[in-house]
Amino acid sequence: MADAIISRSISLSLCIFALLFIEVSSASNVTYDSRSLIIDGQRKLLFSASIHYPRSVPAMWPGLVKAAKEGGVDAIETYVFWNGHELSPGNYYFEGRYDLVKFVRIVREAGLYLILRIGPFVAAEWNFGGIPVWLHYVPGTVFRTDSEPFKRHMQNFITYIVNKMKSEKFFASQGGPIILAQVENEYGDIERVYGEGGKPYAMWAASMALSQNIGVPWIMCQQYDAPDPVINTCNSFYCDQFKPNSPNKPKIWTENWPGWFRTFGSKVPQRTPEDIAYAVARFFQKGGSLNNYYMYHGGTNFGRTSGGPFITTSYDYDAPIDEYGIPRFPKWGHLKQLHEAIKLCEHTLLHGEPASLSLGPAQEADIYTDNSGTCAAFIANMDEENDKIIHFRNASYHVPAWSVSILPDCNNVAFNTAKVGFQTSVVEMVPEDLRSSSHTGSKGLQWDMFVEKAGIWGTTDFSANGLVDHINSTRDTTDYLWYTTSLLVNENEGFLGKGTQPILVVSSKGHALHAFVNQKLQASGSGNSSKPTFDFKCPIALKAGRNEISLLSMTVGLQNGGPFYEWVGAGISSVKIEGFNNGTIDLSSSSWTYKIGLEGEHLKIYQANGLNNVKWQSTADPPRISLSHGTRQL
Repeated sequence: MADAIISRSISLSLCIFALLFIEVSSASNVTYDSRSLIIDGQRKLLFSASIHYPRSVPAMWPGLVKAAKEGGVDAIETYVFWNGHELSPGNYYFEGRYDLVKFVRIVREAGLYLILRIGPFVAAEWNFGGIPVWLHYVPGTVFRTDSEPFKRHMQNFITYIVNKMKSEKFFASQGGPIILAQVENEYGDIERVYGEGGKPYAMWAASMALSQNIGVPWIMCQQYDAPDPVINTCNSFYCDQFKPNSPNKPKIWTENWPGWFRTFGSKVPQRTPEDIAYAVARFFQKGGSLNNYYMYHGGTNFGRTSGGPFITTSYDYDAPIDEYGIPRFPKWGHLKQLHEAIKLCEHTLLHGEPASLSLGPAQEADIYTDNSGTCAAFIANMDEENDKIIHFRNASYHVPAWSVSILPDCNNVAFNTAKVGFQTSVVEMVPEDLRSSSHTGSKGLQWDMFVEKAGIWGTTDFSANGLVDHINSTRDTTDYLWYTTSLLVNENEGFLGKGTQPILVVSSKGHALHAFVNQKLQASGSGNSSKPTFDFKCPIALKAGRNEISLLSMTVGLQNGGPFYEWVGAGISSVKIEGFNNGTIDLSSSSWTYKIGLEGEHLKIYQANGLNNVKWQSTADPPRISLSHGTRQL
């Protein structure tokens, strides 16, 4: 009996201990007025952090959320990725990195709110903007306009997600963490391009969202005509001058970009912590109520999720938490101090009367005073080059160029956005010295490689007279499509045996290709993020008799946004060979055979259970690609 009592006592103690360290965020009522969101009757000034669950692995989620909370945020924001969840019509997936329910639970247990941007179009530098490729091939479908098939599938998905959240009691109206939901995404800038289908679609999306009865407000970012009660919000580097489209709506910043995404071949984009802090302080100085960092942790575009084209697998975004989950100093620490200073002003900012005071040609103060006489002020120096001594309320303040000083009591400076108090830390990736077994005295490495056959391997998938679109052929099941044809060369052609070579001329809608003649690599070409299409010329080696021309077309992430983006194609559009006795031969309308994907993909050699499916060739050194001829861009 004594043992049982001791056991119960220990169990009770463990439960109490667990409760002390598990904070469960909950709310029962979320509304809004012109000043802010109102949660359980209290106006709230909120900082939010974008962390996309599929861009990190589940084991990282608790640490990421914890680091965000320690950085002073109140909420986590994420998109919902349609093409990651509905793999084919009605076939849903919510496992692994796509376990949305697990992610929301982790946020709830951390004591944070959640902003759910269902979209379901997300852009987000994500493949096809997050919309499933299969939807493009549903007859009569046009994305993001007054298209009945698109609207039907979009509503079905949003309803599915909403019901999934409701079943877990995740909405604040059910006592859960979700305080806002978003429908559509940055549509206002392109609405007019869709003509008569644009505005009706936007209004339908808002009405459909409201019909879901989730009990919390809906938002539409960059949607200038968002109908009441849907809140329109701002996405930009600076949103201090943004005004909602109704005096009854709060000022919300859904995407404050602390950096930018990276494309292949470009420099690493960066944004200083001083500039981010300046933008945030100005936003709250001018009546802002909710600031969300996009991204707070960017993470990684795993698998084939990168959009673009040519967006890198790294989605680090120069965010406050880096790609590997490590706080980035001084950015993370500087913003943490900023949040603390602004939170000191919360009650006064949300309840006080604002007044603006000019203090110079590019200097001003905004003062908030509530009924009790409590005062908070922001002093801004918008001069980008010159520090200023600013006189305010019988005191002098040194305000550096392009900075804001925050005075929670209208007297003492709690924080200045240009004064960074944290040291810079740099994470270095140190390469291992991996030597091959050819080095004497080194244990080294043994390499095995699988050599792909250039051109058609196995059974031909289809044939056609002419060149086909890459995406329409692969339906994005792979990045690779083989185009193969043959060419008969007469023995009397002038280039044979005389040291001259014919010239292969290729035009491509994108994104990259390798050109082979008779199984030998001749040249490679690619576009880039600003111009995915490309042309190239290269000399090739042809022989008398039949020659096999094989072109491997490759995609590097599909379009992720823009008007009618789903109609942007890829693949080879023209193939010619110059230098024949009779001039140029155009192969574009010839008979071509096609093979979708690489043989190694089909054999799944990238998986452990596929390693034994092929014959591997051992080598002491990893293979290197060398071209017999360089390419010349047209």
